[in-house]
Amino acid sequence: MPKRRLSDLTPGQKKSLGVAGVVQVGLAVAALVDIWRRPAARVRGNRIAWSMACGINFLGPAAWFLFGRRR
Repeated sequence: MPKRRLSDLTPGQKKSLGVAGVVQVGLAVAALVDIWRRPAARVRGNRIAWSMACGINFLGPAAWFLFGRRR
């Protein structure tokens, strides 16, 4: 399978890739801000571990918002 380059993508594919990147960065920033501003009693687990998990595209921030926060 030949490698695909960014220049090989259609304009629509490039736009979709850009939107996905913006969403990913936005989710990661929102999760990191929430992790460090939330009181320790309302965090399930270690803040550093959750911060590192936010580096996993889409899954890390989603896991934080679904499982890491105590109500």
